[in-house]
Amino acid sequence: MNFFAIVLALLMEQARPLARSNPIHEGLRAWALSARRNFDAGSRFHGWLTWGLAVGVPPLVVLLVYWLLLYQLGWPLALLWNVVVLYITLGFRQFSHHFTGIRDALEDGDVALARERLADWKQVQVAQLPRSEIVRHVIEYSVIAAHRHVFGVLTWFCALAMLGLGPSGAVLYRMAEFASRHWGPNAAVPEYPPSEPLTQAAARAWQCMDWLPARLTALCFALVGSFEDAIEGWRFHAQRFPGDSDGVVLAATAGAIGVQLGGVALRSRGARPAAFEAGGPLGDSDATPGQLPQVGHLRSVVGLVWRSVVVWMLVLALLTLARLLG
Repeated sequence: MNFFAIVLALLMEQARPLARSNPIHEGLRAWALSARRNFDAGSRFHGWLTWGLAVGVPPLVVLLVYWLLLYQLGWPLALLWNVVVLYITLGFRQFSHHFTGIRDALEDGDVALARERLADWKQVQVAQLPRSEIVRHVIEYSVIAAHRHVFGVLTWFCALAMLGLGPSGAVLYRMAEFASRHWGPNAAVPEYPPSEPLTQAAARAWQCMDWLPARLTALCFALVGSFEDAIEGWRFHAQRFPGDSDGVVLAATAGAIGVQLGGVALRSRGARPAAFEAGGPLGDSDATPGQLPQVGHLRSVVGLVWRSVVVWMLVLALLTLARLLG
């Protein structure tokens, strides 16, 4: 049931992607904001309480609905519920239009338009960012987005679904990612800013939750790309910056397609500045080996991600077949 739910959700998302502003996502944001306003009193206990309510309640509701459908109305409706939840939480189209727009602008030679679209996507000041730096940042943002919107969701969905917890893992992962992003040290919160204990709780919880998914994503990239270079980049980065899961994914990506990423981008993501100036960190001692980023590498990234999806689906298909035969 889980394999078919993922296939159907991906097909639906490709055919009719969920709008960026939709009532479901807005409702979840409102719930998280309400929990922070009402329970974030500034102590360590209240920080974890706020995080637990904001992140834990939505997947609990999803789980209760799943159990109700499965045990009262039958597995077809439970399967349909899985598809709906995955459609909301899983998918490329939630970010791929930004990637495609920037890539098309670069292929047409319109660097100014590419800068404008990059700034609009990530809400950063790109100044006079050169072409290679635009490509590098697009690769980094896109790979991390693919990890968080696809592979991380798949990891937690499959893990909890195998325990009989339905699609709650997908919601849990996305809510934890939302909390870490909106309550992080660099988040722009004009009013009701999160307390320091809540920021620390969100960061620590996310670090734990993303540890395994990030390494599975890096492993997939290694399997479908240049394996030795990807593993070497992963190992080297993990030694220098332990606990930086985003950096592990980026280091494996750099090795898998032979592109130079690095410097500030591969250090702790939480300490990354909000603005990038021309003449960035490429070529410094922290950059990975490889070619300078070129527009052609964007197509390599697309191929890398889709081949990784195929690997995921093949593994799930084999597990489903083994379960049916067993």
